[in-house]
Amino acid sequence: MPWIQLTLSSSEQRAPQVGDLLMANGAQAVTYRDGADTPIFEPPLGEVLFWHHTLVTGLFDADEDLTTVVAALEQSDLLKSPLQYKTDALEDKDWEREWMDRFQPICFGQRLWVCPSWRDIPKPDAVNILLDPGMAFGTGTHPTTAMCLSWLDSNPPEGLEVIDFGCGSGILGIAALKLGAQHAIGIDIDRQALIATKDNALRNQVADAFDVFLPGEAPATSTQLVMANVLAGPLKELAEVILSYVAAGGQLVLSGILSHQAEQVMQAYQPVIEFDPITSDGDWVMLSGRRQNN
Repeated sequence: MPWIQLTLSSSEQRAPQVGDLLMANGAQAVTYRDGADTPIFEPPLGEVLFWHHTLVTGLFDADEDLTTVVAALEQSDLLKSPLQYKTDALEDKDWEREWMDRFQPICFGQRLWVCPSWRDIPKPDAVNILLDPGMAFGTGTHPTTAMCLSWLDSNPPEGLEVIDFGCGSGILGIAALKLGAQHAIGIDIDRQALIATKDNALRNQVADAFDVFLPGEAPATSTQLVMANVLAGPLKELAEVILSYVAAGGQLVLSGILSHQAEQVMQAYQPVIEFDPITSDGDWVMLSGRRQNN
């Protein structure tokens, strides 16, 4: 067995220091995970949040003498004595291959597919998007993105200009273009997301029709379809900005919303937007509607 894990329990305040302590005592890598049932859906921009009960795991070479490591950890004021810990041996496997095997082509609606580049395309005559998991959020595996993709499949934006607000990987704009949109504009606060969007658009041969901007640099325009797959907080705070992009009679799709947040988000856009019935997938919902002409 080439690797062994050493897991410690920590408070959220001390978790980063416990991780540093493991690294200082020979850990090759450190990971953090929820020790209870208090998930963090997405931290504020620029922040790293931990759980109230955080499990901190250090990855050590199997030849490492963990007795010495544990003895060193017991000397720290960060951890209770006697030290409570757990060790687990890890199999020798191709971790990159195992990670790649997790991602399969996914169909959304009737004809829209998202396929990792290392997989064969299941239906060459379908509408296929080549997209690999990466740094930017949005590969279709999360319900928030999946609902938007299914909506696009059912409502192809043929001939329209589309705004992908909070574009992430650019998947929604790319899907819109593949389904017949004339032009797409991606807007995101993260420069890395804009780079990922352009790269993905190039891979899918729609780069010439997909322009990306930081919020302060985006053109003052209104379109017949605006999609914003972000989070409930930004959707409420930026309602006026997002509405400014929706032309009279245009459609608006909002996602990244938990079910108990839906009513508050809708209130931020009413009465300008007349909403359709809510679409849901587990705890997540998607809102769609049309801007009134008046």
